[in-house]
Formats: sequence, structure tokens, C-alpha cells
Amino acid sequence: MSILFVAALEEESVALRRHVPVHHLGVGKVQAAAALAGLLAGSDADLVINVGTAGGLHGQPLGEVVEIATVHQHDFAHTALSEFVGRPLPGGPLALDGPQGASGRLATGDRLIDDAADRARLAVSADVVDMEGYAVAATARALGRSVWLIKAVSDGADEGFASTWPDALARCAEVLAGWVADRGLLEA
Repeated sequence: MSILFVAALEEESVALRRHVPVHHLGVGKVQAAAALAGLLAGSDADLVINVGTAGGLHGQPLGEVVEIATVHQHDFAHTALSEFVGRPLPGGPLALDGPQGASGRLATGDRLIDDAADRARLAVSADVVDMEGYAVAATARALGRSVWLIKAVSDGADEGFASTWPDALARCAEVLAGWVADRGLLEA
């Protein structure tokens, strides 16, 4: 099995990069999708593993690793648009390929979540929130690759994220590298 490791930012993968190449996609759905499509066009990777940080929506401790089973776009009205057009459109929720036992629910959108009302709204259908996961999953799938999303909780997706996230980055990078090592994926 050939694995392509990706992260949005270099800071999220500093520990993992000591062991394997990690490609950086940039922040946001469009940037991530475009960058990943370019990488996959010249790659024989079977599996894309996206490691990165995410805001916790249920009070998870900083550094907790969440293995994502499903991902949806919190800033795209998929159901309403599909009903308006009269048929199912692409862009709906995705069930992911693994890893085995994954149970996390990820909401992806192109803005930071920094208030209680948004956090509460997202917590109904997600455990964590990020800005690239859906794009990585949809792009990998469109190009025939399996995809895993592995997120480390870096903040509480609330008013304090701006001070919590920078301080949590190094710890999150270490636990993500540890997750990869614990699953024997450094040799893959």
C-alpha cells in the first residue's frame, strides 16, 4: 500500500515530517482540493491520510486524536440545493474508508468557529470542526483513492481558539505522529 500524507499547514506535521514526507495543501476547502488534485495527478498512492488540527465541539481534551468516520460541509446547504434543483447534487455528507473503528464526525467549512452559537449548532452533527477535511476526502474519492482523516483537538472552537491553537500545535503534531507510528504506517 502506498500512502500520501497531507496536512494543511507545516506546523501540523512537524513531528511526522521527521519520519515520512508530508505534503502541505494550504488552508480552506478550495486550496486543499486544488493542491491535492495536483499531487494525486502525479502519484500512485492508494491511500491519502490527512493529519491536522481541529476544534473540539464537545469539550475534548487538547491533543485528543479523533479518527473520522463521516464528514460534511457545515457551510454548504446541500439538502436545500438538492431539493431546489430536484435531484441529489454532489457535496453531501461522506462516509469514509477508515481507519477501522473510526467513529468521529467532522464538520468542514471555510471559516473559523469562534462563538458559542456556531459551536452549539455544529455540535449537533459533529465532534470536531476543521477547514480542509471534506475537500481532502471528496478530492481523494473523485480521483479513486481511499482516504483517512485523522484530527487532533487543538482548541475548543470558541472565543479562546486564537490563544489555544498556537499553544497546542506542537502537542498536536506530536500526537498525530504518534498515531501514525502506533499503527505501523511509517513503514508503508
